[in-house]
Amino acid sequence: AAWRWLRGAPRAWAGGSMRGKTVIITGANSGLGRAAATELLRMRARVIMGCRDRARAERAAREIRAELGERAEGEGGGELVVRELDLASLRSVRAFCHRVLQEEPRLDVLINNAGIFQCPYMKTEDGFEMQFGVNHLGHFLLTNLLLGLLKNSAPSRVVVVSSKLYKYGEINFEDLNSEISYNKSFCYSRSKLANILFARELARRLEGTGVTVNSLHPGIARTNLGRYVNIPLLAKPLFNLVSWAFFKTPLEGAQTSIYLASSPDVEGVSGKYFGDCEEEELLPKAMDDLVARKLWDISEVMVGLLK
Repeated sequence: AAWRWLRGAPRAWAGGSMRGKTVIITGANSGLGRAAATELLRMRARVIMGCRDRARAERAAREIRAELGERAEGEGGGELVVRELDLASLRSVRAFCHRVLQEEPRLDVLINNAGIFQCPYMKTEDGFEMQFGVNHLGHFLLTNLLLGLLKNSAPSRVVVVSSKLYKYGEINFEDLNSEISYNKSFCYSRSKLANILFARELARRLEGTGVTVNSLHPGIARTNLGRYVNIPLLAKPLFNLVSWAFFKTPLEGAQTSIYLASSPDVEGVSGKYFGDCEEEELLPKAMDDLVARKLWDISEVMVGLLK
C-alpha cells in the first residue's frame, strides 16, 4: 500500500481534445486497449474498436458508455464504434481494412495494441506461429493496408505497443515460424522486437509524408494478457498481492499510448521508442536497419503484399 501511495496517481495526458479525429485501436475490449479507448473517447475522438470477439467488444463498449455517461457520445462528443478484427486471420484483417476504407473519410491515429503472450505452440489461420502471426504479421498487414488513408489524413500517427521483453528476443530468419524449435517466452520477445524494428522501418519509409510512427513499452500491467501463464494454485494469493502492489493498472499502462496518440509534445516526432511518456534508448539489435529492412521484405511476402 505504501509503494502504491509513493508511486502516485496515473500519469495521464491532461487537456487537449481529439474532437474530429478518428482513432483505431486493436484489442480495445480489455486491458490497455480498453483504457486507451475510454480516455480517447473522453477526449471526444471517434474510436473504432478492432476486436476479435464482437460480443465481448459490444459489452465493453456499453460499459465504457455507462462509465462516461452523457459525455461519451452525442452532440459535440466522440463516438465509439465496434468492428470485428481477428489478427490471427489475414482474411479478417483484409475485410476490416476494406470496410474502414469504404466507410471512413479519415484516419488520424492507428494504435497497434492487441497481442498474445506466451501461449502454447499454436498456428494462425494462415499457418504462422501464433505470437509472431498476431503480434507482428497481423499488425504489419493492417498498417500497410491503411497507409493510404493515414497519408491522406496527415498529420497522422501510428502507435505500436511493444514490450521491454524485446531485449530477450532475436530475429532468426531461418525459423521465423518456430517450426525447428519453440520457446513461448523467446517467441513473445521476438515478436516484440519485430514490433520495434517494424516501427523504425515504417518511420523511415514515411519520412516527409506527415505520418509519424513510434513504439512504446507500457510496463507490467494487470491485464488478461497473461492468461496462458500457469500460476500454481497455492501461489495465486501471493501473486495477486504482488500484482496489486507493484503492477500498473490498465489506465496507468495505457498512458504512453494515449500520450503518443494525442499529445502535441510529440507532433512530428517519429521513429522513437517511449516508456512512461518519455523517450528511451534501445539496444543496438532494435536499431539494426539492415535487419529491419530484411524483416520488412520477408513480412511483405508472408502476408501476401508481394508474391
